[in-house]
Amino acid sequence: MLLVVGTLTGARWLADRPALAALLVVAVVAAACLVGRQRMQHGVWAPPVRHLVAANPRTMGPRQFEHFLADLCRRDGCRDVTVVGGANDHGADVLYTDPSGRRGLIQAKRHRHGNGVGNPAVQVVNGTYRDAHHCHHAAIVTTSHFTVPARQFAHQVGIELVDGRRLHAWMRGQRAAAPWNRATTF
Repeated sequence: MLLVVGTLTGARWLADRPALAALLVVAVVAAACLVGRQRMQHGVWAPPVRHLVAANPRTMGPRQFEHFLADLCRRDGCRDVTVVGGANDHGADVLYTDPSGRRGLIQAKRHRHGNGVGNPAVQVVNGTYRDAHHCHHAAIVTTSHFTVPARQFAHQVGIELVDGRRLHAWMRGQRAAAPWNRATTF
């Protein structure tokens, strides 16, 4: 009841001051635009952080997984995030500009738990991320794990590998686990 009376009193007060009411409307619209601009990149709304933490990438389809990784990039301050996966994607599923201003590429590999990502995936990314996509760094992100040959070759050529454990750390907000950061133990 008190809220209704306060609202009506405030509305009557503003009605007597049309210039102030117009200024208030402009301020509210400007604030909404600023918030919307910060949350929106390239026409895609970034989901709330809670959604990213609670998601289960293993139940997503391949395209959903790519968009999920793009949302993680946006959440952590990347710009120009684009999902480009599909036929003839030349090893790129997500392209972005990281918080330091460097172009990056993610190849998404949503695999079952026991199905590891092998060396051919690393070779494809290594052969395309610089020349075809003009990126400074590249990563392969999987819900599973990487084979020993894949890890060895990726280390040799400088491609980041984000396995299921590191992916979950990234999802929980550990920004050091993001693909544009050099790997530590997760």
